[in-house]
Amino acid sequence: MLNTSAIKRDWLSNIRADILAGIVVALALIPEAIGFSIIAGVDPRVGLYASVAIAMVIAFTGGRPGMISAATAAVAVVVIPLVREYGVEYLFAATILMGVFQGIAALLRLDLLMQFVSRSVITGFVNALAILIFMAQLPQLLPGNPGVGMEAWIMVAAALAIIYLFPRITTAIPSPLVAIVVLTALAIWLGTPVNTVADMGELPEGLPYFVLPDVPLTWETFQIIAPYSLTMAAVGLLESLLTAQIVDDMTHTGSNKRRESAGQGVANIAAALFGGMGGCAMIGQSVINVTSGGRGRLSTFVAGLSLLIMLFLLGGLVGQVPMPALVAIMIMVSIGTFSWNSIPNLAKHPWQSSIVMLTTVGVVVATHNLALGVAAGVLLSGAFFTQKVMTLFEVVRTRTSDENGDIATYTAKGQIFYASVERFEAALGPESTQDDPADHVVIDVSKAHFWDISAVGALDKVVERMRRNGRSVQVVGLNRASADLVDRFALTDKTGVEIGLAPHP
Repeated sequence: MLNTSAIKRDWLSNIRADILAGIVVALALIPEAIGFSIIAGVDPRVGLYASVAIAMVIAFTGGRPGMISAATAAVAVVVIPLVREYGVEYLFAATILMGVFQGIAALLRLDLLMQFVSRSVITGFVNALAILIFMAQLPQLLPGNPGVGMEAWIMVAAALAIIYLFPRITTAIPSPLVAIVVLTALAIWLGTPVNTVADMGELPEGLPYFVLPDVPLTWETFQIIAPYSLTMAAVGLLESLLTAQIVDDMTHTGSNKRRESAGQGVANIAAALFGGMGGCAMIGQSVINVTSGGRGRLSTFVAGLSLLIMLFLLGGLVGQVPMPALVAIMIMVSIGTFSWNSIPNLAKHPWQSSIVMLTTVGVVVATHNLALGVAAGVLLSGAFFTQKVMTLFEVVRTRTSDENGDIATYTAKGQIFYASVERFEAALGPESTQDDPADHVVIDVSKAHFWDISAVGALDKVVERMRRNGRSVQVVGLNRASADLVDRFALTDKTGVEIGLAPHP
């Protein structure tokens, strides 16, 4: 049954702004798709057709309205050896398998792993992408490169002026679109000697068509493409889910990460079947879309459709779009994407958070590999979190006397797991080494929790050591989860009577 309210919200609630934003995104996709094709070592058509197919399909299947997906560098760099050694047909087959892996990831709810990505890692990811986006524009700005001179710099400055000042006049038309139209008209009229979109690579003629990859359907083929497909799927999902989180924050709305994972898989399969390479969400184009007013699925679909129309009907005109206009838009994206608050926050936030953020940025910028940067940030976050939890632990000893003799009570507070067991063991005796040793020992863990078999092993060791030194031992206060763990894995007192486990709540 159709959800009419969702259709109205995602497709019909922002028609004019979505259409205009989609057109701006389509123009910005062209040079990047061509550049990514060159990186992968394939014809520009492979990247452009992929961008068309992925954008149009993900508009229906994705879980984050307003987010732009297309051919990306993150995926392109993965397939360089595959294309070089086996050819483009194996790239198409690997992209189909990439989509299948992403569908499996959606079924397994691997999107939930995003819960382990800290805010510091996301901030580092955003800042690194902003830096990479800006660095990618340098070939069009540095003197000495073909087509780069005073004219190019003036056009970049003019485009930036239009982008930032035109909204003061009206926001009815996205200012990046105005910049592209004005500078293209001026460049054609004045014959300005600057680089154009056509200089990036040959634009395709004709429409993409359905075709199956021309590879043998054998186990050997699977063994060749599977490692590449798995890496492409992982990198694509990582960048897509992180970008979805960023768009969530920008628009103050939520998204369906599981649907986005499955949608990416469907879109990549469609791209391969129409002669395209793999792709994923693009933070730069997504920021362009959102800042241009795009919010719904219609903006993503229009981006893909507009790109197709431009390539098929307006290829000659699109080829004359000056690169300085697109460079200015990407500079605007890098400025808008970078989290400027993160700079003063380096002094305000805990030093661990700052190190995680800077490490993520450093690894991504150094390697141009988003997955490595995020992985480094997540591992570092986990290490800092473990260290913090480990220190939130204490044991207090008190000594009392009654008719049964002297009693030493050890009250443990905090989390007992593999990282804190050494401190747990050191804090609990042996009782015989105390200045005022007692004959009876009570270990009160009512304010502690045992998380793993390392914690149970530590409790075993402490109890056994106390008894070896002639003390009676009773463990009290185990909560249900900890008691169940002790019942299953403890080596001492399996009956649970003496250490106070039977009965337990």
